[in-house]
Amino acid sequence: MSLSSRQRLETALGHQFADPELLERALRHASLANEEGTESYERLEFLGDAVLGLVTAELLHEAHPGWSEGELTRARRMMVDGEALARVARELDLGEAVMLGATERQGGGASKASILGDALEALVGAVYLDAGLAPVRSWVQRTFAELLSADTPPVARDAKSEFQERVMARFGIFPDYEVVHDNGIESDALRFTVAVKVQGERWAFATDRTKRGAEKQAASFALAHPGLADD
Repeated sequence: MSLSSRQRLETALGHQFADPELLERALRHASLANEEGTESYERLEFLGDAVLGLVTAELLHEAHPGWSEGELTRARRMMVDGEALARVARELDLGEAVMLGATERQGGGASKASILGDALEALVGAVYLDAGLAPVRSWVQRTFAELLSADTPPVARDAKSEFQERVMARFGIFPDYEVVHDNGIESDALRFTVAVKVQGERWAFATDRTKRGAEKQAASFALAHPGLADD
């Protein structure tokens, strides 16, 4: 990793590493680690996921004393799910900094949402090991300032959550999601086709770039299914 890339990333994070090797490791994907015989970011990713969960929960709890547990949970999900983390990683130009093996690099790994989100969690873990919770907390406050504003209204239930709750209330079970088709093309807007099923019956289908996105859309369509209509 070049000195200029490291400095740009540290500026964006608002933290200068006392131990630069932590930053290097946080950006080393397993594909490169396997080639070099070094350590990848996976252990830091594990730690960063836990740290990020704690910090976001604490900040939301502090910022919104009137919100219910469900409202806090939905807001935290918006902050730390894979898609959200990938968006933040792109804002940090993390794809330019993450270090990949030759095959992964040629396959467009620097733009994959899964890699970007994992690398961001690894960065959080590295910052925590380097300087504790304070710089992580400051970065989260800046990055998610809108959701952490006292004036922000609670996050509404998404279609998937609403569908799950209604199916559970009516049938006493959770709906299932089945990947009907995956064309394997990472950047294709129509990569995944998913069916949502209730008691083994397919109620709706949807297609999206991500499996999670397709599940949300399928749940949205399924809300209109006659099986949920009032008797």
